[in-house]
Amino acid sequence: MHETERHRVILAAAQSRPMVTVGDLVEVTGSSEATIRRDIAALHVRGQVRRVRGGAEAVNPPDQHALVGRPFSVSETINITQKRAIARAAAELCQDGEPIIINGGTTTYQMVHHLTGKRLSVFTNSFAIAEFLLHNSRNSVVIPGGTVYREQNVILSPFGGVVASHFYAKRMFIGCQGIGQHGLMEADPMVVQSELALIGQADELIVLADSSKFSGRSSLILCGLDRIAAVVTDSGIRDEDRQMLETAGVRLIVAETSAQAERQSTVA
Repeated sequence: MHETERHRVILAAAQSRPMVTVGDLVEVTGSSEATIRRDIAALHVRGQVRRVRGGAEAVNPPDQHALVGRPFSVSETINITQKRAIARAAAELCQDGEPIIINGGTTTYQMVHHLTGKRLSVFTNSFAIAEFLLHNSRNSVVIPGGTVYREQNVILSPFGGVVASHFYAKRMFIGCQGIGQHGLMEADPMVVQSELALIGQADELIVLADSSKFSGRSSLILCGLDRIAAVVTDSGIRDEDRQMLETAGVRLIVAETSAQAERQSTVA
């Protein structure tokens, strides 16, 4: 992650809690402690955060807390080629007439471009996904009540929701902070709470995760591998991660990027 992106993540994280620790930022950015400490020092000098022992805090905390994790605008630029390929493969699993849930995220957002010609009933907590589908498709769109978190472009409520609890879905498509032998990981407790409620409403859980997510880690486990029906990822997945999913009985779908598809077409 570039310095500018790290700084945006640090600023967003500092707004999300009374204090954000160096360890939290290492998890979110995948950078070293030394790098994070230098970033905090630089932002402190510029007056953008206040450096404190073990981390940083916001200079002017907002009334509404932000969520832990990268802002949507930062995440959507990372591994974008892989995300587009993964989203295309995931959208191919959708059949006209099906009710589905698409959880908010930058990889799941890329699905919308491949759903414009379909007729689905879509429940989503993503303001961006709902807006795109409303303007560019004839899919039925349902959103939950709650607060719009601008940085992540999602709608969340700590109290759950009547609509969500009564929406049945054939499949739920979801991204993640990381995925490993213990299961699916997320960074924010409120996101976990919201996603747990939605997971219970779907027959199948489909995870959209580029290969870098197999190295991602967080202290919050959303669900075990046994709850996941399939993982859609890119060709960068390691052999040991393939084996992990196979052992757990999780279907693996490897999406081809446009460049890969073109090369194979040329060879054929």
